[in-house]
Amino acid sequence: MIKKGFFTTMLFVLFFALYGEAQNTTPLVLEDIYKNNVYGQKGFGPVRWMKDSKGYSTLENNKGVGGKDIVKYDAASGKRSVVVSATQLIPKGEKEPISISDYEWSANNKKLLLFTNTRKVWRYHTRGDYWVLNLETNNLVQLGKNLPEATLMFAKFSPDASKIAYVSELNIYVEDLMQHNISPLTTDGGDTIINGTFDWVYEEELSCRDGFRWSPDGTHIAYWQSDTKNVGTFYMINNVDSIYSKPIPMPYPKVGTELSSVKVGVAAIAGGATKWFDIPGDPANNYLARMDFIPNSKEVMIQQLNRKQNTNKVWIGDTETMDLTTILVEKNEGFLDVHDDIRWLDNEKYFTWSSERDGWLHLYKVSRDGKTVEPITKGEFDVVNINCIDPKGGYVYYIASPDNFTQRYLYRSRIDGKGKAEKITPASNSGQNSYQISDNAKWGIQTFQNAITPPKFSLVSLPNHKEKRVLEENKELKAKFDALGLNPKEFVKVDIGEEVFDAFMIKPINFDASKKYPLLFYVYGEPAGSTVQDNWSGGDLWHQYMAQEGYIVMSVDNRGTKTPRGRDWRQSIYGQIGILAAKDQSKIATKILSTYDFLDADRVGIWGWSGGGQMTLNCMFKYPEIYKSGLAVSFVSDQKLYDATYQERYMGLITENAKGYFEGSPINYAQNLEGNLMIMHGTADDNVHYQSYEMLINRLIKHNKIFNMMSYPMRAHSIYERENTSYHLRETMEVFWKNNLPAGGK
Repeated sequence: MIKKGFFTTMLFVLFFALYGEAQNTTPLVLEDIYKNNVYGQKGFGPVRWMKDSKGYSTLENNKGVGGKDIVKYDAASGKRSVVVSATQLIPKGEKEPISISDYEWSANNKKLLLFTNTRKVWRYHTRGDYWVLNLETNNLVQLGKNLPEATLMFAKFSPDASKIAYVSELNIYVEDLMQHNISPLTTDGGDTIINGTFDWVYEEELSCRDGFRWSPDGTHIAYWQSDTKNVGTFYMINNVDSIYSKPIPMPYPKVGTELSSVKVGVAAIAGGATKWFDIPGDPANNYLARMDFIPNSKEVMIQQLNRKQNTNKVWIGDTETMDLTTILVEKNEGFLDVHDDIRWLDNEKYFTWSSERDGWLHLYKVSRDGKTVEPITKGEFDVVNINCIDPKGGYVYYIASPDNFTQRYLYRSRIDGKGKAEKITPASNSGQNSYQISDNAKWGIQTFQNAITPPKFSLVSLPNHKEKRVLEENKELKAKFDALGLNPKEFVKVDIGEEVFDAFMIKPINFDASKKYPLLFYVYGEPAGSTVQDNWSGGDLWHQYMAQEGYIVMSVDNRGTKTPRGRDWRQSIYGQIGILAAKDQSKIATKILSTYDFLDADRVGIWGWSGGGQMTLNCMFKYPEIYKSGLAVSFVSDQKLYDATYQERYMGLITENAKGYFEGSPINYAQNLEGNLMIMHGTADDNVHYQSYEMLINRLIKHNKIFNMMSYPMRAHSIYERENTSYHLRETMEVFWKNNLPAGGK
């Protein structure tokens, strides 16, 4: 019999050995990450710069009546004033103020649009209720009162703030703000017709959600209409919320199948039939990816992508005559991304345009007729995103990182293209920086973070970047993180000869270089993202936890990932998703194992989610001699099963690249499984369907392969819905790794 005192002593010795008395650390536990929210971070905002650029508004708690006040701060002095008290947001007959999810000022700052009672539409909360507060009369009115609760989407003021337009149940409505009369602009929405918003694939892959625009004079609205009648219907099944199963249909165009037929029309607020632009090309075989009015005109700019998404035609459409003129054609041998960097300059004679035409992603100044295209930013670096274009000051402010692909800094360049790029962010802010800049480019709300620093929000003056005030520092979170005594991420390079890759490594607490540790790779590997970034990322606590348990965790960005390394890097993966990246990852793993003596080549694991799940399966099935255990979550097993817009953008059409689709799909190599495999999926995954999971299971059974599996009923792609899901998922993952890739140094 083991006596109680002996057992207690042994626990103390084990704890000391793991964490060390000198470090005075607190162990990281899964419950604190995924159940107790111990390491939740604070944000700031949402912030809205006032129209005069002299101050900004934000939300703050009202301790008296609850809810939020909207307060204004003068940028220079810091003077605080309550612009809208929560007491003003208490509807008649109610005792509590409405909860603010988002808000927007009218152009004259005299009216306030409030978004509340929100609902999720696929990825984001874009549906709910809207209210308007008239700051002159203090009158608070709910919009769309005769429409169903929480069905309004994308409400926005007319230019003169006399009306508001919004979408409800696939139709567009206009409501005047005097009498609050509601007029339908469209009436045919429903079933397969979508007005003023988009189908699933436009939202997911083209970031199209808000599907209508006010004309500059407020007399017309231009909008998208989609017809999904020829799009295949995929059915998810709800087996858990009733004694009978319920099918959930969704139009979802898979590779090589019909797309929605999409068109752009213009309707007069005064009434009358919609006029439609007759854009050349099959409307079900092209994408109308962007549309907006040109300021101070009756013309719209429309961007049309071909189905292969390697050609973007830019049209100018006259909303009176409905004539169309092509002004620019952007092409790439592989694929094109759509950017939202257009700003009209010089009395609408020029506009800004992002392009990779010189091998790097840069901003250009294009004449209205498209005949002259001149670079604004220049050099061997990518412009990651545009923060502010200041025509009066003569500069464009943007994020770039020429010297370190894992970091981000603010730069500026002259709009006339003269001179060199000027770095604005100081060297002391080493890591990733983002900014919300005032229209006059005199002020910015900076968010600074890195792998060991949670987001810090500050008000800075520009262009001298002098910190005026710290708005939120997340000190408490930083203290908790530091108390864990974890080893920070080490950013390293991996040179395989043909390319040098960025990687990170996390070592266990009390790491001993004389021992050999299991190596756990985290992978994504596809063009939509990157894993090796010097940002907070929630402290990357899952990987820190695994390192604490005795694993060395690494991640490497292979070729084709979304990093600012130039066009050739990103385009290299075209036509070979799942092929090139798997080869890169295998060569990288081999190089790493030969470089670090403290890694155990017999204990190598790999895991990933979504595209990373597909990459995990490809590595496990194609390189079983390297990877001994793998865990794949929410993965694509056969690329033909995924949506046409994403897969065809990076793989080309299946009629032209059938071989690539086959070789990039891990299901076709399932017979090669040798190691330990765990697969996990949510049955309500609208993005990567549960079908992909079941088809792989069938294939593994066919080849008599033994594996582990976990299904999560009615959970979507991120598998977090319903009680205790995230904690259960992570604990299941932990059990798999400890059973199949023994932890600790040997």
